[in-house]
Order: sequence, then structure tokens, then C-alpha cells
Amino acid sequence: MSTYSLKPKIIGSGLSGLVGQRVVELLSDRFTFVDFSLDGGLDILDYTALRSAYERHLDAVGVLHLAAFTDTHAAWGQRGDRSGLCYRLNVEGTRHMFDLAQRHKQHFVYLSTDFVFDGTKTTAYTEEDAPHPIEWYGETKYLGEKLVIESASAATVARITYPYRTRFDPKADIVRKVIAKLSAGEMVKMFSDQICTHTFIDDIAAALGYLLEHRNAGIYHLVGSSSQSPYEMSRKIAEVFGFDAGLVQPSSLDDFVRSLPSTSRPWQKSLVTSNRKITGLGLTFRTLGEGLLEVKKQRAGARC
Repeated sequence: MSTYSLKPKIIGSGLSGLVGQRVVELLSDRFTFVDFSLDGGLDILDYTALRSAYERHLDAVGVLHLAAFTDTHAAWGQRGDRSGLCYRLNVEGTRHMFDLAQRHKQHFVYLSTDFVFDGTKTTAYTEEDAPHPIEWYGETKYLGEKLVIESASAATVARITYPYRTRFDPKADIVRKVIAKLSAGEMVKMFSDQICTHTFIDDIAAALGYLLEHRNAGIYHLVGSSSQSPYEMSRKIAEVFGFDAGLVQPSSLDDFVRSLPSTSRPWQKSLVTSNRKITGLGLTFRTLGEGLLEVKKQRAGARC
């Protein structure tokens, strides 16, 4: 029997995305991934086709559900619409994937978000805090969480926050957007009165591998070890990469929100998120500074 065939098989959705592609790159030596996605000709909203695909992989030991509608602004335009793509993908798609994983006794890992919180807490959000989404994207992701957590099956909800990586051509994350602007000598104005937890995707991938391997049930925050405003993030990028820090200027979320029409989507102001539970398992999540240094190292070595 080949070494390849001995690797546990994982069914995955969203494996070509910002997080999913890196998961496959970093974990393919430990798992065999089967891609359930539109890129592979499979629509997870088509339950009949999805069921047929599952039945061809009954030897899979786990399911990693990453596919989601993540455009928060477009989601707000669909708020309350259960026929909209945001609801259908984040709730119905999750229901389809989870139902079939349950039927075949495959451990289910659902990727969620800190946007399930309202951003009003002044200390770090933990897994014990009750979600209270204030916009449609977060609400649909929370409804997906509830499907998983409230079932009788043991499953995992893995929340991530502001993910970034070294290279991903289809989509630029917030860190690479700032790097691109600063490298071009452009001004960067970022909120100084909002706080977020930025997370290096390589650390997320390592933690997902652990959760798949050990089948940990419950909610885990797979998030970075520091929190900072977008302005502070941009200043740190300038420092690490040797850009002109004078190009980074502060702006105000409060002023920005006041300038918006009353129908605009709400914004969370404080999304500090604790990783104490997952790091208690021996896993490491880098601070923003540490993650940026690794990005710089990987860029120099032309690694992804």
C-alpha cells in the first residue's frame, strides 16, 4: 500500500480560497484533500449532486467546510433575504455539508468569523461569549454555527479573524493591500479608533490540521496573539518592510460611520479576540509583528 493511500482523506469546500489554498499547500503531506467546490464542478447548494459526491468518498474521516459568502457590504444589501446568495451559501450550504457529514460519521469543522460578535465588548471575546451579530454576513455565519453546535453530533466551529498571508493572486488581504500601497509610495489612511485581531494564515492552517487530526469538538478561536488598530497595523507594516511611515495617516471610524447614509451596514468597533483556548492545546499563533516578519522572509524566499 502506498504512503499516499495511508493519509487520512478530508473532504473540503472552499479549498481554492484565501485560507483554503494555503491549508492544502501546508497540510497535503498529512492529509489527502478532496475538493468540493465550483472550481471542481460541484455546487454545494445542489444537495443531490453533493450527496452523490459524498457517497464516492465514504472513506473520508473529516470534512473541512471553508466555503462562504464573505463580501460584508454585498451581504448587507441582501439582509433578511433567505433567497439571497449570502444566506443560501452560508446557511443552506452549511446545512447540506453538515447533514451529509453526520450521515457518514465524518468529523465536521466549520470555519466561522469574529463578525458573529457586535464589537462592543471592551475586553477580548472568548469562546464563552454569546454571539450577537449586527450585520447580515455575521448573522448568516452565526446561523451556520448554530446548525453545527446545536446538533447532537460532535463537531468543531473554528472562528478566524482578519486573515493574511504572503501571496495569493486571486485576492489581496488587508495586509497585502497596505504593502502594495506603501511600496508604490501611496498614502494609506486607516482607522485609529477601531481594534482588530489580525491572523497569519499559516498558523490557522496548522491549527486546522490539529483539529482535524484530534477531532476536537466545540468552538475555538484560531486568531493572532496581538490586537491593534488598522492604523497601528499599517505602521507596523511600514516598520517591518522599511517603508516611509509618514505615508501612514490616522482616520476615524466614528467619523466615517457618521458620514454614511443611515441605511449603510453597521461596523464593529472592537473585535479583540482571545486565542487562549487554542494555544492551551500547545499551538502557536504569532503576533502581528511576528507574522509580518515571516511574510517578509517568505517573500524574500519566493515562498507562498
